[in-house]
Amino acid sequence: MSTRSWLLTSSVRCFPSTLPQATSCLELRGALNEQFSFQVAVRSQSDGLQRVSARVDAPSGWAVRVRRVGYVPVRHHNLPIAADAVDVEGLGCIPGYIPDPLFDEDEFVLPPGESHAFWVTLRPGNDASPGWHQVSVEIATDSGSSQKHDVAVHLHRAWLEKRREFSITHWFYCDALIDWYQTDLFDERFWDILPKYVDDVVAHGLDTLYVPIFTPPLDGVKRPSQLLRVAREGPDAYVFDWSDVRRYVNLAREAGMRNFEWCHLFTQWGVEHAIRIYEGQGRDERLLWTPETGATSDTYRTFLSQFLPALYEFLRVEDLLQCSYFHVSDEPHGEAHLANYRQARALLKELAPWMRVMDALTEISFAQQGLTDMPIPSIKTATDFVAAGIPSWCYYCCGPRGAYLNRLLDTPLAKIAMHGLLFYRWPFRGFLHWGYNYWYESQTRRLIDPFTVQDGLAWERGWAYGDPFMVYPGPEGPVDSLRWEVFGESLQDYALLQTLGVDRDDPLLSSVRSFEDFPKTSEWRENLRFQILKRVEG
Repeated sequence: MSTRSWLLTSSVRCFPSTLPQATSCLELRGALNEQFSFQVAVRSQSDGLQRVSARVDAPSGWAVRVRRVGYVPVRHHNLPIAADAVDVEGLGCIPGYIPDPLFDEDEFVLPPGESHAFWVTLRPGNDASPGWHQVSVEIATDSGSSQKHDVAVHLHRAWLEKRREFSITHWFYCDALIDWYQTDLFDERFWDILPKYVDDVVAHGLDTLYVPIFTPPLDGVKRPSQLLRVAREGPDAYVFDWSDVRRYVNLAREAGMRNFEWCHLFTQWGVEHAIRIYEGQGRDERLLWTPETGATSDTYRTFLSQFLPALYEFLRVEDLLQCSYFHVSDEPHGEAHLANYRQARALLKELAPWMRVMDALTEISFAQQGLTDMPIPSIKTATDFVAAGIPSWCYYCCGPRGAYLNRLLDTPLAKIAMHGLLFYRWPFRGFLHWGYNYWYESQTRRLIDPFTVQDGLAWERGWAYGDPFMVYPGPEGPVDSLRWEVFGESLQDYALLQTLGVDRDDPLLSSVRSFEDFPKTSEWRENLRFQILKRVEG
């Protein structure tokens, strides 16, 4: 046969140069309601083009999704380049084409001398029984030849419960949706596109959604995307229209979103200024005050003294008070920022004593002084917070890299698959990431093409290939990435351990020592899962 096909797990990338491997039956194990993924790679050994297709036969009632793995050009490795293969993937392939976007296609034209792959996702039906189940994949070509592969799935007597007491949020950029899909602000086209992206984050295990009640003061001056309509009633009086905020929240709740993260109230990296708030919703970009207005100025204090009580009433009426997270300012650091943060936090305590705040910060002094109710340290220092007995979330942004956990375009998929286990290992309360769909040149309003640019054109300034976004913009909704799929499925490990009541200090987890020092092979993870699942069988 001039076209070879072979099975791959979801923990390894298939590059254009990947050579055919020996084909054998693939075995997958999990709980009754887990999602499983694997790949079927194909490579043409002929001189011409061939159209190949994939057809999957699964037990009745199982959901099956077949997608083509697309390639994107990556110009460089992310620095520093790790010395160990367990910490970097694509050596010898970067610069070059890297597999990442997943297109809903079950056939494509295969060029000669290249390897491509189908990504197959399975979800057992609600009435699936424990035991072994057979799945088969047929790869056919337009010349009439075909190959068949078998996948054995063992379902154990466990039913994953929803994750508890660990929230996950990724900053969700409505301005990117407005710009990419060329909507007229929050027109009906926007409200048609939005649910597809909200459904996507819920499907990948997120339970918290960022609400741009004001245009988020994050990464530069953004396209106005202010859900709250604000009007003046005199020089120092304001009225608020919550209708679009309510519509946004209700839409998210219907999709399964449980928590809401409200816009930062002061500017990023210094807590120096009031944020940009527009008259109306920003269509004409008329600001209520100049961008240089101080964070604790009389002007902003006057506004907040009217807005914060109105926010409280909205949250109370909509039953959102107990499922809301609030921010002061993003990533404060150093003594100057500490003083500014202290003043801004004091203002909020005065005007909104009911509001508990959380922010991404790495310096433990902010938490030790009680300036934030829930710190969110970088994974580089997060375990220090645990050791100090300080409840916290954790996050990463561009770094740390090297041996640390991340999910960049050259991070091995087996390493990405460890997210759920690492999150469970310590008593963190949540995880935050800044880039679900940041499709801009770094800190500008200029859109990039995510299918050709993955670093915000800022690799030289420290941004990483694969950090700004987890999904690509499709014609009518998101195109998932390999990294996003593996991350989402890794969260099932958290649910598995929590459902079965596994102690965080269980000997099986003893080799998970830090976000830098942990097992990074798919074999270790699969063996751990098997040992845990065997406990269910008695």
